[in-house]
Amino acid sequence: MEGGGSVTCGSWIKRPENMNLVVVGKSRRLHSSPALLEIFSFEPNKSSMSTAPLVSYVFEECEGDPLSIAVNPSGDDLVCSTTNGGCKLFEVYGRETNLKLLAKKMPPLEDVGPQKCLAFSVDGSRLATGGVDGHLRILHWPSLRIILDEPRAHKSVWDMDFSLDSEYLASTSTDGSARIWKTEDGVPWTFLTRNSDEKIELCRFSKDGTKPFLFCTVQKGEKAVVAVYDISTWNKIGYKRLLRKPASIMSISRDGKYLAMASKDGDICAVNVKKMEICHWSKRLHLGTRITSLEFCPSQRVVLTTSNEWGALITKLNVPADWKEWQIYVLLLGLFLASAVAFYIFFRNSGSFWNFPLPKNQPKRPKIETILGDPQSSDDQNMWSEFGPLDM
Repeated sequence: MEGGGSVTCGSWIKRPENMNLVVVGKSRRLHSSPALLEIFSFEPNKSSMSTAPLVSYVFEECEGDPLSIAVNPSGDDLVCSTTNGGCKLFEVYGRETNLKLLAKKMPPLEDVGPQKCLAFSVDGSRLATGGVDGHLRILHWPSLRIILDEPRAHKSVWDMDFSLDSEYLASTSTDGSARIWKTEDGVPWTFLTRNSDEKIELCRFSKDGTKPFLFCTVQKGEKAVVAVYDISTWNKIGYKRLLRKPASIMSISRDGKYLAMASKDGDICAVNVKKMEICHWSKRLHLGTRITSLEFCPSQRVVLTTSNEWGALITKLNVPADWKEWQIYVLLLGLFLASAVAFYIFFRNSGSFWNFPLPKNQPKRPKIETILGDPQSSDDQNMWSEFGPLDM
């Protein structure tokens, strides 16, 4: 679907049968086509999407165009925000050959206006929505019980992300501020510190389980940097220039090894989180156009990007390949076999130490039989027969 030209947002769907799909929202074209939500298959060998959608949903004219999409980690549900009609829930069911989309109402989010940001927690138990009007909500999933309903959380929500343990939610505003919220009860926790000339724009928590950090893109005057905050204290511990231009969106891989950023003029870069160094560049990927979606594939080193002009694109990252599960088993088997061969060789040659030549005046070593006795000799048999049969 490359060059679709009307794509507004996109995301990956990881299905329970270990299959990855791509969902995209397409805006309405005047007098030509309605607003759509389409799901495409993903071909891992070619790192590409199918040319035709597996299933489509047509939005009513009063609902407007798709604005943002969030997919539950289970792969069974997705939420789509529209420009006019609030949020709509879609249930995904069936297999790739017979995929179905079932649209459902979401009473707490039906008429909330356009939501710029939607995000599910890592464990799938919470959904956060951030409105263009600055209204922030956290809902329990799937009950849709409201945990937080803060109309004045921000001037206008810019970005948001859940921590790995789903305990915290970070949200940023168009005025450059950033807040941290406790997701269990919706209590506002703290503001991120910043200098007077700094604007915090995008945010992503580390996801590798070892480094409790929060990454934020910060505009320092004319400089664009990535700041790192320690989430145990919420203090800034450093920053680094990476993309070197304002970023429009940021994403982090599910295993937390790579951080990706997209620029407002169509470039993307991937960063090795451990080294905080750029390991992949794709310049002019969406030439001259703001990238609106950027997301890592759940199981491969490829990213999905979308823009209004260039549609949805899938890009394979030039990073070292990860070890597959079967490769790890083959390596362990090889190590086991090598250990077994080494042990056998050592065992076969272990007696050679005792076969050293003896001096001429030293008597020969006695045979083992002369020390222990011959078990087949008649004297030994008579010795054991003196006891007679054992009385059990």
